[in-house]
Amino acid sequence: MREELLLDVPHRQVVFTIPKMLRLFFRFKRKLLDSLCLSAVTALLKFFHTATDLELMPGVVAVIQTFGDRINFHPHVHVLVTEGGTAPDGAFHHVRRFHDEALQEIFTHEVFSMLLRKKLIGLPLVQKILNWRHSGFNVHSKVKAQTKSEAERVGKYMIRPVLSLKRLFFDETAGKVRYQHSRHGSQEESMDYLEFIARVTSHIPDKVQVMIRKVYEVNPLRFALHVEAG
Repeated sequence: MREELLLDVPHRQVVFTIPKMLRLFFRFKRKLLDSLCLSAVTALLKFFHTATDLELMPGVVAVIQTFGDRINFHPHVHVLVTEGGTAPDGAFHHVRRFHDEALQEIFTHEVFSMLLRKKLIGLPLVQKILNWRHSGFNVHSKVKAQTKSEAERVGKYMIRPVLSLKRLFFDETAGKVRYQHSRHGSQEESMDYLEFIARVTSHIPDKVQVMIRKVYEVNPLRFALHVEAG
């Protein structure tokens, strides 16, 4: 990543999450994870275009994560993106302010549009979720990386494994698996070993499915992506 991808410009980690009600679609239709990733990156491209009125080409490393702290199924996307991008004239334009509410609104529209096109949901469900006080969609872009080394550390966090063996314990007498989670392992959950196996195996990607993507060519006008495996 440091050698081939990271530009010597400020980066942001942007995390895109979806409502619990929609996660089931991504669990049983794993190819939808690719579409979720595309929705997140498209939201960033549209935000940059709106903020600058320029056709910028940012640098992007997008990671599809399917797990939460408790090894539960929680599909979301981590994106390491340059703060801005290169215009057609070759000049880099810095976008210093990221507006999470605006990004969330664009991302919500992209995800709903994708699920509607695939006929997995209908407009009544869309309206129901939008009427909630908190829709369950969320975008967080507060983690900054000012240097290449800081960006690399963020990238390593993004590709972390599903679980940490240091937080995993097995109670042979009770036949229970104990897993410490949350910040610094401050909480612990005990579960049947079969439940533990089910949780871990739910994160196995489909054959040849790409979970880490690097964008090497972007057309912001059409918001079309060309990606290759990282």
